[in-house]
Amino acid sequence: MSEPLGSPVALVTGASRGIGRGIATALAAQGWTVVINYRGNVDAAQEAAEAVTAAGGRSLVVQADIGDAADREKLVRVTLDTFGRLDLLVNNAGMAPRQRMDLLATTEASYDEVMGVNLKGPFFLTQHVANAMIELIRQGLIDQPKIINIGSMSAYTASVNRGEYCISKAGLGMMTALFADRLAEYGILVYEVRPGVIATDMTSVVKARYDALIDGGLTPVKRWGEPDDVARAVLAIAQGYLPFSTGEVINVDGGFHLRRL
Repeated sequence: MSEPLGSPVALVTGASRGIGRGIATALAAQGWTVVINYRGNVDAAQEAAEAVTAAGGRSLVVQADIGDAADREKLVRVTLDTFGRLDLLVNNAGMAPRQRMDLLATTEASYDEVMGVNLKGPFFLTQHVANAMIELIRQGLIDQPKIINIGSMSAYTASVNRGEYCISKAGLGMMTALFADRLAEYGILVYEVRPGVIATDMTSVVKARYDALIDGGLTPVKRWGEPDDVARAVLAIAQGYLPFSTGEVINVDGGFHLRRL
């Protein structure tokens, strides 16, 4: 393991596009070194790295499928071998089902793939990173590391044509609570940032529908969310502005969670 750099290191999964890229860029602007994880789109990952550099940060691009155990191990190993420290994990990587299907027709293959990327992968990556963080704390190499899970309003909002996605995000909420409880004794704080309707590649396929819903009052704040809205919440946590909170859910949804009458 190399000598740790002065700047803190963040590992952001699924950082090549959308919310992940926004988070990586925001962290870079505050002096963070960012490990940009991607699964398949190397060109997008390189563009994200360029954005991090332009924002004043340092980056490392690492290909890894969060749903694969060997890839998760590689991702953490390369991060530590390169920088000697890991101060922040952002579990951002996620996927919608490849095909939206009625709940009564959802396939096991789709369920397994979505759950593998959205819940099983983050669970075991967090387990791996948490153990590494505990050892880094013992060695005096990091102080007050944090873990942030990027959830979704789908954790409590039923969409019967993508049930596996909703279940995975509901599970991520409990995963946040479990790790927050388990890791508090080490000073590792765990949070969930829960976006609402955010303008990304994933939501572009339903843009017309959500345009109409937002215009009709779906959210008190009548606009689409942007990746930067989520990134700002992540940055507040990363910079240590919530030191007496853990297991907290931070909604970034324009007020959707208010459940208005």
